[in-house]
Amino acid sequence: MNIFVILPIIVLVLVVVAVIVIVVLHGRRSRTQDAKRDEQSPKDPFATGDQDALRGDPRELTAGDIVEIRGMSYTVRGTLRLSEGGWNWAEHLLDDARENQVWLSVEEDPDLVLAQWTALSDEEELPSPGPSKIELGGRTFRSEESGSASFRSEATTGLNERGSVRYHDYEAADGAMLGFESFDGAEWEATRGEELNRYDVRIYPAST
Repeated sequence: MNIFVILPIIVLVLVVVAVIVIVVLHGRRSRTQDAKRDEQSPKDPFATGDQDALRGDPRELTAGDIVEIRGMSYTVRGTLRLSEGGWNWAEHLLDDARENQVWLSVEEDPDLVLAQWTALSDEEELPSPGPSKIELGGRTFRSEESGSASFRSEATTGLNERGSVRYHDYEAADGAMLGFESFDGAEWEATRGEELNRYDVRIYPAST
């Protein structure tokens, strides 16, 4: 073959090879730089990622999941997804299959906050929300926050698929909580609350 025909082909092949090498090297350099940036980027020292991997992520709870709270096992019957302005949180109805039901609230404020809520019995003399402080069970509960939110109901909660709720939360000096909720204008429902440590809760997703 004529040298004048072969030479351009060789040059073209060399150019193509050089371009491929440059692209590959550039891609590796970019990945290396991205990895370094990820390693150097600020990280939240109190993030719960490791605990979420070990104990399950409460933010991902859905109906059918098993929740263990201090050794007591419950099944998630249903969930309320609540929203107020730009603020979102969830309340999960848990049942231990022996007619013992509690609610688990999950929110980020900005850290993950978990609380277990138990309905006050009808036999107790229930106060009404509104005052700046309430005396109940030998404790003085002081008003913390109140407002109204919209909710979306999933699975079994005993509520409409969508609606609104008014709430008023109180807290005692020892951390005990007292909550009131009125769904879609109904009468106030009262619950006692207790904040949970992240280590108090373990989750077993139904899908695994």
